[in-house]
Amino acid sequence: MEKYGFEMELSDFNRLMDALSKARQVAKAQEVFDQMRNRRFVPDTKSYTILLEGWRQEKNLLKLDEVYREMKVEGFEPDAVSYGIMMNAYCRAGKCDEAISLFREMEAKKCKPSPHIFCILITGLGNEKRLQEAVSSGRFHDVDRILDEMRKCGVGPNSRTYDIIIHHLIKAGKPKTAYKFFQEMSSDEGCEPTLSTYEVIMRMFCNEERVDMAIKIWDEMKAKGVLPGMHMFSTLINSLCHEDKLDEACKYFQEMLNLGIRPPGPLFSNLKGSLLDEGRKDTVVHLHRQIEKLRRGGTSLMRPVKCYLFH
Repeated sequence: MEKYGFEMELSDFNRLMDALSKARQVAKAQEVFDQMRNRRFVPDTKSYTILLEGWRQEKNLLKLDEVYREMKVEGFEPDAVSYGIMMNAYCRAGKCDEAISLFREMEAKKCKPSPHIFCILITGLGNEKRLQEAVSSGRFHDVDRILDEMRKCGVGPNSRTYDIIIHHLIKAGKPKTAYKFFQEMSSDEGCEPTLSTYEVIMRMFCNEERVDMAIKIWDEMKAKGVLPGMHMFSTLINSLCHEDKLDEACKYFQEMLNLGIRPPGPLFSNLKGSLLDEGRKDTVVHLHRQIEKLRRGGTSLMRPVKCYLFH
């Protein structure tokens, strides 16, 4: 730009640094930053934030800490975005204590955290298998306290927050606690469970061979107008086959066909094998015809089929 008589401005440097960082060339972005300083340009918070995000993507904690320290020495206070970048980097590196420390610093400086920051902390703690205790020191004694902390900060937990908590609790082998949070989520006004939430809870009950509870969740979901997808149908039907509840398995299989969802091959093979073991060849033939009609683009799958499916 200067070659053609245009003077560089701070915004030009920031745009160039941002483009380089997004192209995974953060070292060059750092060079641009250093050149900017040498030309007596004073960087702003955005300049530092761009570098922080670049070094975070490179997983270079050493450079990240260096830029963060310099930012504070130069008199720039981190904002919610800067704190979020730092916490994300620490959590991904398994350094959740450092992330919590930054959260406390953020709180002390009256910098309001976003739901994203709480999601970062919850995910990090879950990955460290510390979600239930959530951090034994400070004010984070368990997951409930994290949610309370969010509310105190004026940031109510959203569906994503609950999804992360439920996912990690199930992964940690705490189904009862996971279901407790699911119920809390369901009753939290403006924080409805998503299809993903219903799917993970239903799969949890199916894995525990509690298909009755899985069906209860299914019914709650449909009552709220959330339609199941192929994976949910597969999970439920396979579980019903495993428990020899073939009439119900056929009912949900037919419901899947009626919605125009093509069943995956392994699902029909499993149902077919269970039906043939019970001598129900006519039902297998009927379902196969229904599948073929769906594949050919047929639309008349809604007619009653009780004479085929149920004895």
